[in-house]
Amino acid sequence: MENIKPHYNVVAAVITHAGKTFCVQRGKTKYEYTSYKYEFPGGKIEAGESEDQALVREIKEELLIDISADKKLGTVHHEYPDFEVTLHFWQCSLLKGDITLTEHAQGQWLTAEEMKNIEWVEADKIFIYGNNNR
Repeated sequence: MENIKPHYNVVAAVITHAGKTFCVQRGKTKYEYTSYKYEFPGGKIEAGESEDQALVREIKEELLIDISADKKLGTVHHEYPDFEVTLHFWQCSLLKGDITLTEHAQGQWLTAEEMKNIEWVEADKIFIYGNNNR
């Protein structure tokens, strides 16, 4: 019998300010292929939540800031070896607060050029570069 992978419906915040985007680096995870890689902050959509509601909640939990989810930028579906993810990317604005990381190893504001020089988790890489991965 085929092993069915868990599927996660996830939102990601593309928070931009002064020409830079906030990117976060994961710490060690249970999968080597996601450990220490960069991603846009966000998380799983809970039952009864809209994408933008989930995003505001997740960013408050992960970064201790208030954001607005301004515009949906796109959706990527990706199958990792152990799970599948449908990732909804949203353009977001920082409303108030100073970023404090609660779940990630580090975070930094990067230009589009600087973003090319870091190692991304695969689903975020597809969003940034398209299906012709670098």
